Amino acid sequence: MWLDILVLVIFALGMVGIAVYTRNKAKNSSDFLMAGKGLNGWMSAFAYGTTYFSAVIFVGYAGQFGQAYGLSATWIGIFNAVLGALVAWLLLAKPTKNMTTRLQVKTMPSFFGKRYESKGLRGMSAVIVFIFLIPYGASVYNGLSALFQIVFGIDGWIIILAMAVITGLYICVGGYLATSLSDFIQGLIMLVGVIIMTVFMLNSDYVNWGEGIKTLMQNDHGWFITVSHDNVPWLFDNTATLISLIILTSVGVYGLPQTVHKYYTVRDKKAIKQGVIVSTAFALIIGFCAYFIGALGSLFEGAIDLSQTGNIIPNMVKLVIPAGLLGLIAVLILSASMSTLGSVTLSASSVISVDLYQGFSKKEIGDKKITLTTRIVCFAFILISIAIALINYFFNIAAITSLMSFSWGTLSGCFLGPFVIGLRSKKVTKTASYISMIGTLILTVALIIVFGYWGIGWEGSFGAAIKSGVSRSAQIGVICMAYSLISTFIVSLFTKKPSEETLYQCFDKECEGLVK
Repeated sequence: MWLDILVLVIFALGMVGIAVYTRNKAKNSSDFLMAGKGLNGWMSAFAYGTTYFSAVIFVGYAGQFGQAYGLSATWIGIFNAVLGALVAWLLLAKPTKNMTTRLQVKTMPSFFGKRYESKGLRGMSAVIVFIFLIPYGASVYNGLSALFQIVFGIDGWIIILAMAVITGLYICVGGYLATSLSDFIQGLIMLVGVIIMTVFMLNSDYVNWGEGIKTLMQNDHGWFITVSHDNVPWLFDNTATLISLIILTSVGVYGLPQTVHKYYTVRDKKAIKQGVIVSTAFALIIGFCAYFIGALGSLFEGAIDLSQTGNIIPNMVKLVIPAGLLGLIAVLILSASMSTLGSVTLSASSVISVDLYQGFSKKEIGDKKITLTTRIVCFAFILISIAIALINYFFNIAAITSLMSFSWGTLSGCFLGPFVIGLRSKKVTKTASYISMIGTLILTVALIIVFGYWGIGWEGSFGAAIKSGVSRSAQIGVICMAYSLISTFIVSLFTKKPSEETLYQCFDKECEGLVK
């Protein structure tokens, strides 16, 4: 496998080269967190797409849900492209860029603090971001370790540590510019790799192009979901779960700090137009192909272990992809992981340095100190994430998809209403934002317990109920997102709006800061 190892080494050296290239370009916090004056449409779109799709889609989501729903799982990828990329960019990119430029903010908590005139809201949202991005990062590390352990026989903990070193190097040295450059390269690798992987899977003896598709359709694994006849509550059946996954992964990105941040850093109106097209095409190719490959998994029955649903795609890759190309496929999933980890790490670290340290300090803190603090917190966040990933690796506490969905749903549930409605309406209030965030946290805990016992029976143990409840994280996330939108709208009708000065700065077209 020397050729495959060589490909991985070249990729790793390339990421180190990006760190070296950008080491002197992140001179202040604006450079480190926003890439200075902003990025063009192609780089912004690739940064968005590679942050959106991590290793978890290949090692976890696509295999697990492709096995459960067959070809109908591809609708997740299709809606990710339509709602999660196309509609998201059309709805959010321009107003986000306008308002964050006017308010001069670099993070989502800073946006909440100035938009709603609340230092407390800024602090609380910063803590929420940091805490709930940790399991997100851990899930990415675990997803990647599973691939390398199965395909290359390398212990997963070694990959987790190696990934942390490489990712930490180019993030801590080059900041957002390094992350964006690597995202662009990694995005190209992902596109080429996923197309090659799809062709080899279709051409394999197990699928044989149209014959395999025909077999899936005959076995009720076709393009549309079949009604589940299992004795499960209606909210947990196949149809409800698939719809929940589509909503969670397609609409949830509207309230995630690491994806919303891409709108902060897009350069101008021309770049936004490019971003709409490129991000949609990228998401459609990656999303559709990933879930399509996962749906082919049942055709490999007897050749691979289908009971380990999270490892279905790595086992398929090992079986079908020839030596020499395995390295490229590994780099594909490695690219998906590193790009997401870069964005997650920067988003989590910036809220500590900018929103908590600088925002609540009684003394004026210089820009160089903020940049240094952000680098230190990046390192600390990586250490915490790999600690969680290693615990999960050795003790198998939670499934990769559950970790990802739990983080995704809770974060979006907290922020969706205050951010999305707050961009469009002057009526959204500080109180409504508090209700959305606090209510989502309470609702998440309550639903985990209730859904857990609902799934296993009320006579079950508390530990088993919690494990069962966390596995319903897709439904919980969707309910929390709906709660956020509804509560933000209703509570804002009866509570005090921000001052006219703030509203003028945020919304009036005569105010400086419009995208040109």
